Amino acid sequence: MTATSPASSDIDIFSDEVLLDPYPAFTELREQASAVWLERTGIWAITRYQPIREVLGTWSVFSSKAVAFNERMNETLVGTSLATDPPDHQRLRAVLSENLSPRALRGLKADIEAKADAMVAELVRRGTFDAADDLARALPLAVVVDLIGVQGAVRDDILAWGEAAFNLLGPMNERAVESVPLAGELFEWAHHVRAGDLAEGSMGHAIFAAAERGEIEPEHCGMIVHQLVAAGMDSTIAAIGNAVALFAEHPDQFDLVRDDPSLIPSAFNEVLRYEAPLHSFGRLVTEDHEIDGTVVPAGSQVAVLFAAGNRDPRHYDDPDEFRVRRNPVDHLSFGYGPHGCAGQGLARLEAFAVIGALARRVRRLTVDTPRRRINNTTRSIDKLPVIGLEPA
Repeated sequence: MTATSPASSDIDIFSDEVLLDPYPAFTELREQASAVWLERTGIWAITRYQPIREVLGTWSVFSSKAVAFNERMNETLVGTSLATDPPDHQRLRAVLSENLSPRALRGLKADIEAKADAMVAELVRRGTFDAADDLARALPLAVVVDLIGVQGAVRDDILAWGEAAFNLLGPMNERAVESVPLAGELFEWAHHVRAGDLAEGSMGHAIFAAAERGEIEPEHCGMIVHQLVAAGMDSTIAAIGNAVALFAEHPDQFDLVRDDPSLIPSAFNEVLRYEAPLHSFGRLVTEDHEIDGTVVPAGSQVAVLFAAGNRDPRHYDDPDEFRVRRNPVDHLSFGYGPHGCAGQGLARLEAFAVIGALARRVRRLTVDTPRRRINNTTRSIDKLPVIGLEPA
């Protein structure tokens, strides 16, 4: 270690208080140092923008073999691209990328936009609704379940399974333990799912086709489907819910988007920067590594605090202000480096469709106090009652 003692803190980043509102704690940690030892959890928090980019980009030192903060989940994730380092990572990810490439997604754009517009039109007609259930969850569920090719009664379990899986990316605290049965159901289903269980022409079916062509091992198919189901919707649900809440809270910013729809991509980037859908993600340190004067030893686990980096004043001016014209294309919420979110193109399509439909059909939204859903990994809104709406 260096001569100077490393910064340390007794903040528990997985406590209810921090998960409900991480920014005071994350600001405190970020102002201490770029790397802070968290005494309660025995992990290092990486808090500032540039060091986070370094960690995410340096896979040879910061391995993805420990993305979860408990050993049980890391063992479960073996064989997924999420928990595999290059060069094996590229081979597994290629199966996903083939179906999530810009060319593949172009064929989905019109259908997603039509679904979003129809949903928003019906909600405007109703006047009051829960934007979390009726929009933020409804659209990704309608899109992603069909994309994966899930059929039958399993479709009704997908949302609960995904939430449970994200809880299990945290430490084995009370909410993680309570999530084990549901996450176990997802694991069992994914372990036994076969090509014939998934719709012809779907992404899930294509994964098994890739195994038949010898591009991946057959035993990896179920785990890749597991990854799609667990990660394919929750971050998008969080982002859409956060967008609606932020537009209601900042009507002047919503007016800018309404007046100039070309700002939609910039606005969504700002939503992602301002409210990162994921609190943190883990990495395993493979060799001693210095981060801004602090040596993080080999064998340690780090928590990459996306939300702390996204509001680092060393990188963004006035980071606690929500500005749709900022266009922070370099935000951290979709990751960086070889593990940058494979599904970000699909998430953007869905979010752009929702924001576009709202901008066309709604002049003003009034919402009751949002109720956050506490999860070890995702920062999403559980209930977002729209209590007043002025049509455009």
